[in-house]
Amino acid sequence: MSVRIATFNVENLTRRFDFTSSNATHLDEGKGSAANGSFRNHLRKIKASQIKSLTQDTMQLTAKAIGDTLADIVCLQEVDSIETLKAFERKYLRNMPASRYRNCYLIEGNDGRGIDVAVMTREKTADGDAIEVLGVKSHAEMTYGELDLPDDASLSLALDELGMLPDERVFRRDCLEVTLTIGGKELTLFVAHLKSMGVYGSGLNGRLHTMPVRLAESLAIRNIIERKFNNESARNNWLVCGDLNDYRQRLTIGDEIEGARNFSLIDEETSGFDPLISDGFSNNLVARRPADDQWTLYYSRQPDIRHLVQLDYILSSRRISEANPVAIPDIIRNGQPFRIIFPPGQEVERYSRTGWNRPKASDHCPVAVTLEIK
Repeated sequence: MSVRIATFNVENLTRRFDFTSSNATHLDEGKGSAANGSFRNHLRKIKASQIKSLTQDTMQLTAKAIGDTLADIVCLQEVDSIETLKAFERKYLRNMPASRYRNCYLIEGNDGRGIDVAVMTREKTADGDAIEVLGVKSHAEMTYGELDLPDDASLSLALDELGMLPDERVFRRDCLEVTLTIGGKELTLFVAHLKSMGVYGSGLNGRLHTMPVRLAESLAIRNIIERKFNNESARNNWLVCGDLNDYRQRLTIGDEIEGARNFSLIDEETSGFDPLISDGFSNNLVARRPADDQWTLYYSRQPDIRHLVQLDYILSSRRISEANPVAIPDIIRNGQPFRIIFPPGQEVERYSRTGWNRPKASDHCPVAVTLEIK
């Protein structure tokens, strides 16, 4: 029995903009503007129309990327609400190949921007096996105190320096636990979106500064899994899917000289999700791809810092890894904007209406894999 599963950070899938309102957007006209009210209103309508058109294109590109995963189950990050997700599925995914994602699940988490993790499933797999959701559980209220970290542990000290109190919540969003049966075989998904790395500059390395928070989140996910399966996680079917906001390698991009660029693969000593892969606890399935072809995001906030990294993961239990020794995930990059610098031989045909920077499907790439569940 096989099932195809995808994970995708859809970059702020939201319904917050009301384009029917006269207050949908505004122009910085300045105090000394000579434009009369009628002209300003005309400009406001033009701007609103432009934003609406851009949003429609972005939604369609996001839907196209999801459709190209061919997934039976899609784990999502950065979704505004369950109503947003259902409206998006109804409007933009209904004409996609195969059956619709009629079952949508989201529980509001901790993110201050209101972006949550979610899951969509079809009613059956492509092979006709029934997909039944047995339970959906949030872990958003889990606290640092519940991790029971030793007082002298370096991680405890780092969290204390960041001001993380024992009664504070661990997850910046959530770890959404979804238990399903697929053709009668049970599978549990743990969908996560870990703390962002921040930005470079201001005298701090954003990745290292925020790493203790991601390490704590990863420890929390591992604890949740171990408790659920009574410390027999290796013998059960489960996946950790989502944007883990860290990497073990980065593919740096050099300047273009005589039409060619230098790409260098640099290993990192640690990452924020190490607790999830240490001791063979889980297997990063994307790591089965060539080392320079595992990236799911292009980072270029400063001219001299440009690299390609994997931030989006499908981590499998030992049982699933052993049952699928040759399963290699696909990474769908056709929705990336044209400003992205691809390594030689990895170029793809972009979706129509994709822009230099916007519109685009997302700043992340979907990852999808077909697995046998036994």
